[in-house]
Amino acid sequence: MKKVIATLESAAPYGQSRYYKVEKLEKESDKDYEARTWRNRLHVDEKGEVFIPPMAFKHCLAQAAKYLSRKIPGKGTQTYTKHFEAGVMCTDPVGLGIDVDAVPGLWLFVPANGTPGGGKCVMKCFPRIDHWRADVSFHVLDETITKAVFTEHLIEAGKFIGIGFFRPRNRGYWGRFEVVKVKWGAK
Repeated sequence: MKKVIATLESAAPYGQSRYYKVEKLEKESDKDYEARTWRNRLHVDEKGEVFIPPMAFKHCLAQAAKYLSRKIPGKGTQTYTKHFEAGVMCTDPVGLGIDVDAVPGLWLFVPANGTPGGGKCVMKCFPRIDHWRADVSFHVLDETITKAVFTEHLIEAGKFIGIGFFRPRNRGYWGRFEVVKVKWGAK
């Protein structure tokens, strides 16, 4: 097993859309409810700081492997996809050092059911983080994945898959990131 520390930096705004359920106040309008509760869409630690869930990076990398479908040299038509899906872990939340109350909101007219092109639209407010930079820890369990292969997939994941809502994989352009540095075999 190799531990990898990747320093990543945003290349576009990043937004979170965590599911939440907060009771509506008596006689509260939908707009007032949204204005009062939208920050609940953020992932926040016990100190009140925003973090990126580790599975966002795990899924991003696995989706990049599927998207790229790079063949493993000497293995015929076999690709790296299953090796990234099962052989790479990201288990630590990625703290951004941003206070939950400092995150601005962006009001958007979106489908009420959350499905693109779906029926009635309503105004919702989503958290917008314009810039972030963080060290992300990965555990590469599969020896098939070399440093060069990992780095290539991570770079492409940042360009074409992304994290958060409105990312490239979901027909958007937010959530893209750049790979600043990869430390392979970190302690």
